[in-house]
Amino acid sequence: MVGGLDAGAVPFNPDGWGPLDSGTTTADNNNNLPLNVPFAPFSRSEKLGRIADWTRNFNNAVRSKNPSDSVFDFSNDDSFPASADDDSSFRLVDGKPPPKPRFGPKWRFQQQRQLPQRRDEEVEAKRREAEKERARRDRQYHQNRSNANQTRREAAVFKSSVDIQPEWNMLDQIPFSAFSKLSFSVPEPPEDLLLCGALEFYDRSYDRVAPKNERRLERFKNRNFFKVTTTDDPVIRRLANEDKATVFATDAILSTLMCAPRSVYSWDIVVQRVGNKLFFDKRDGSQLDFLSVHETSQEPLPEAKDDINSAYSLGVEAAFINQNFSQQVLIREGDKVTFDEPNPFANEGEEVASVAYRYRRWKLDDDMYLVARCEVQSVVEVNKQRSFLTLNALNEFDPKYSGLDWRRKLETQRGAVLATELKNNANKLAKWTSQALLAGADMMKLGYVSRVHPRDHFNHVILSVVGYKPREFAAQINLNTSNMWGIVKSIVDLCMKLNEGKYVLVKDPTKPQVRIYEVPPDAFENDYVEEPLPEDEQVQPPSEEANGGEENAVEEKVEEKKVDAQA
Repeated sequence: MVGGLDAGAVPFNPDGWGPLDSGTTTADNNNNLPLNVPFAPFSRSEKLGRIADWTRNFNNAVRSKNPSDSVFDFSNDDSFPASADDDSSFRLVDGKPPPKPRFGPKWRFQQQRQLPQRRDEEVEAKRREAEKERARRDRQYHQNRSNANQTRREAAVFKSSVDIQPEWNMLDQIPFSAFSKLSFSVPEPPEDLLLCGALEFYDRSYDRVAPKNERRLERFKNRNFFKVTTTDDPVIRRLANEDKATVFATDAILSTLMCAPRSVYSWDIVVQRVGNKLFFDKRDGSQLDFLSVHETSQEPLPEAKDDINSAYSLGVEAAFINQNFSQQVLIREGDKVTFDEPNPFANEGEEVASVAYRYRRWKLDDDMYLVARCEVQSVVEVNKQRSFLTLNALNEFDPKYSGLDWRRKLETQRGAVLATELKNNANKLAKWTSQALLAGADMMKLGYVSRVHPRDHFNHVILSVVGYKPREFAAQINLNTSNMWGIVKSIVDLCMKLNEGKYVLVKDPTKPQVRIYEVPPDAFENDYVEEPLPEDEQVQPPSEEANGGEENAVEEKVEEKKVDAQA
């Protein structure tokens, strides 16, 4: 009796802790224990047993970080076999993150031990490929960076081809999506209005050129090439005064309009409305005088203008290659095919390149005709019939950008090389095809020209020359002639609704659309002249009263621009 509370009889166990065994339990003790209830856990999750065992000595410090907790550990006690089995099957999940490689990007499949090391070696090898690897990392950086307010790297390349002045009035903008739905059928011209110039025959030995027997690209410094705009052409002036047509242009300008939905770089075309006549012109030294390289490629070119692989440098290099290629594949000092009139832009005694100008006329409407000056570079005789040829060259500047080495792939995988060029230069190839169709050429020759060394942009070699029929090649590259003429007809109809004056069509540098601006009459007159003319030789723009008659208006408008015909 303690403080009025009967604690009852407490049995004494001389062998240790806990209740006495059933064999040594006295009758009095049995009265205090529950009947028919074994001393065991009711479930495996209930760890019922001894409170503590101070008689055991644990020397293994690894099992528990706190040695004082070892007296409460019964995981290895034979008294609890079910609990021991349960504990042995229990495993902790490793929650630590996998080790990251010290260098390089985050690789997949990091559980493989040797892959990170191998990929680090690949990264180091790619770093030695300086230009391509640097461009790839820059592109990925600009695509993944979170600050969207800053201009992207690629946007700096696509600058407007002409500076838009504040006083210019934008009249309309046409998205390229509207061009894809247009269609207009134009019959082929029955005959040429005029044929000028002289042509040399094509050297068929270049059809057998292969990378194993490549030929060095020559330079033709003494031959003159002309890139004369529409209103500076004396033949077009004469045809305009004779009312031969309502719309006048060149094949380079028409092909730019026809293939506008495929263009990425900015370009511009000057439109002059004089009376009821329409003239499509180009600015001297404009984007149309050069050839784009890798325009539709996903791999960005270097931004630095002085870099040999920048868009500007490659455009100049491509124009240089095309001019020399078109003269090298000819039979020089042989028979020539001369036409009704000589080259209208060459001076007497001047050596000119092999070119013929075909002035052709298409019927756009009952009272609307279009006259265009088209060019062919060579002629070949097949079955005693002469066939006109156009000559153009694709240029390889660095195999790392295209992913295909022409010297190894042209003989075995020529189709793959052409498919890659169609992907990277879709607009340029479409323009060449449309020019061949406009000129009525029977064959278009494509040359594959590569640099002698990727860092040498002055010396080149011809690796192969392949011929295609323009209509078959147009179907191969999905170029629809009805859609091409539909684009030209829609732009002509839009410009014919404008008042008399000067306008400019500009391809937006960042969006797939074309904008038309109204510009002053003296715009683009002297921006290409290296030295200004004296005041007494400068031609003033005509006044509004000068439009007494339609022929006089055309002649006065053309005479505003007295420029040298040689490009």
